[in-house]
Amino acid sequence: MIGFVVRRFLNFVVMVMIAATFGYFLASIALNPRGNFEAANPPIPKESIDAILNRANVNNEVPFIDRYVKWAGNVVQGDFGEDLEQNQVNEEFTRRIWVSLRLLLIGTVIGATIGVIVGVVSAVRQYQFFDRSTSLFAYFILSTPVFLLAILLKFFGIKFNDAIGSTFFFTQGEYTPEFQGSALAALGDRLQHLILPTLSIALGSISFYSRYQRNTMLDVLSSDHLRTARAKGLTKRQALFKHGLRVAISPMATFFAYGFGLLIAGAAFTETIYGWYGMGQWFISSVGKNDINSVSAFVTFTAVLVLFSGFLADVILAALDPRVRTR
Repeated sequence: MIGFVVRRFLNFVVMVMIAATFGYFLASIALNPRGNFEAANPPIPKESIDAILNRANVNNEVPFIDRYVKWAGNVVQGDFGEDLEQNQVNEEFTRRIWVSLRLLLIGTVIGATIGVIVGVVSAVRQYQFFDRSTSLFAYFILSTPVFLLAILLKFFGIKFNDAIGSTFFFTQGEYTPEFQGSALAALGDRLQHLILPTLSIALGSISFYSRYQRNTMLDVLSSDHLRTARAKGLTKRQALFKHGLRVAISPMATFFAYGFGLLIAGAAFTETIYGWYGMGQWFISSVGKNDINSVSAFVTFTAVLVLFSGFLADVILAALDPRVRTR
């Protein structure tokens, strides 16, 4: 098992390096930071523009390989350089990463847990009311674009607040500015701000995972090994939990990991709509500013998140199914 984990971890490191390299390469090609200054009125001297671009290591007149070597050397040391406004990318990265992780991790845990439970129950109660109603709900959510779902939830929150004559759902920001109160009250304020954006992420995950889990569970319910367990005297519930559930959940481990990438894309819309200044909103604004270093930092963050999720999925799958680590 240790050898398997080490091999998968080395593969994870190599894949992150490749993804970060391609991200920097594409950002350098697609974005034009020089254009930010050439359109200025009055015009900025070329020497001044070059000095700004050289400081950020994004001067397109410097050979790409030289810029990449310098960038990669700094990244290995944990330094993503400066943006075009001479702010440290690391400082913005550190501040925003925790904003996004709060949404992504809570949304993922809630979505995956409830989704798996709903999928299992739907399979066990196939074609009954619970199965049909959750299927209808899931298809409705899956057919709704992420940004539209976030807007609908925000609209619902505003209408609900109007109906009760008080603010229960907060629809803008991570917390109330200049909030006065105890630490417990401050935590409650943050949780109220977290409800709607988390729901906009979790609902899609619940629908996504429940449909897939339902199908895998149906395959297990009709499998020979489950019928054999019943023939040996186990009740339906005992056979299901002792022999069926573990087999049905195993394929979901990989699914969880790479579904995480979809959440990152959805989080960009969610953060923008709800005024959360996280990684997704930072990425959108950085593209608009032609900020190569910030965009590269976001791509690296995404690569680490998705690939590390894949690494964990491989380890979990190997723990659940010994055949994986012996191949």
